Amino acid sequence: MTKTITAPFKADHVGSLLRPDNLLQARKDFQNGSISAAQLREVENKEIAHIVDKQIEVGLELVTDGEFRRRFWHTDFLEHLNGIEGYVPEVGYIFNGEEETERYNVRNNGKVSFNPDHPFIQDFKEFNEIVGGRAVAKQTIPSPNQLFNEGIRDASIYPDIEDYAKDVIQAYRDAIKAFYDAGVRYLQFDDVYIAGLSSPDIPFNDGEFSREFLIDLALRVVNGVLEDKPSDLVVTTHLCRGNYRSNWAFEGSYDLIAPTLFAKEKVNGFFLEYDDERSGGFKPLNHIPNGGANVVLGLITSKTGELEDKEVIKARVEEASQYVPLDQLCLSPQCGFASTHHGNKLTEEDQWNKLKYIVDLANEIWG
Repeated sequence: MTKTITAPFKADHVGSLLRPDNLLQARKDFQNGSISAAQLREVENKEIAHIVDKQIEVGLELVTDGEFRRRFWHTDFLEHLNGIEGYVPEVGYIFNGEEETERYNVRNNGKVSFNPDHPFIQDFKEFNEIVGGRAVAKQTIPSPNQLFNEGIRDASIYPDIEDYAKDVIQAYRDAIKAFYDAGVRYLQFDDVYIAGLSSPDIPFNDGEFSREFLIDLALRVVNGVLEDKPSDLVVTTHLCRGNYRSNWAFEGSYDLIAPTLFAKEKVNGFFLEYDDERSGGFKPLNHIPNGGANVVLGLITSKTGELEDKEVIKARVEEASQYVPLDQLCLSPQCGFASTHHGNKLTEEDQWNKLKYIVDLANEIWG
């Protein structure tokens, strides 16, 4: 039996974990043909079993597979949708003004729909067997809105963005049903795109559509996907401003998106970055409905190994509770520890210390 889902939990985490060296080596060995897919799978399952045990050991009520079967947090899922393909672009994303990410992205190459043989479904089934009901098995996937990033939609296939949105919504509705049938009861949408809509540094008004139109469209896409979701399926949105080898992509408060997305997005919770000044203050949380979505405060950084000052974190939670009731708040890192296979610049020991620290803090704050 699985535990009753009360997610997001007071002590939660975003999803990805640092890949151990032997997993990284096994992936290289598979790529150069020295081990088989079955042998790689064996290493992945062994390491996933280890991190499931570790997450339970530090006191978490939810566990993830650490995204250990992925290279990137988003492309591995998206490129297995019908009508989406992975490719190597001429340049990667530029982080913090200088660092270029590994070059890989996705693009639209046909009509978009969900692939019933999508590998993530079997991945979850195996992961869930490893968990064995000892904790809640959380599944993370990129938000449907990631497919609206500039350069992905092919206008020759979809001249009308509304037709594209309609197919993306249906693809994700089918994905949710497949995950639910596989046993998923806690699902998270990871979304850099929506966070970007709230960044003044990103000039959406220079494009075909205004920022206001795209914010409204982003809301319609997520709510369209969730329109008939099962009542016992918890869905959250995680907003991120980039997380690549401890670097970030852009900054900006939640002010521009809060009146629409915080107020009206029909998710059970928002995971929000609040580990430094890049995310602005807590005032936009005013738009979260009372008794509505929980807010998971990402006050603990996943980008460095140093533990934050306990009293500072407690004071920030208290400050946030001026805008959202305390019982509607939770605590987590601001992002995963390895959004890509490269991982952030901290040790596995640092990572586990951070997660245990979150559990201990949550117990002190909420009891």
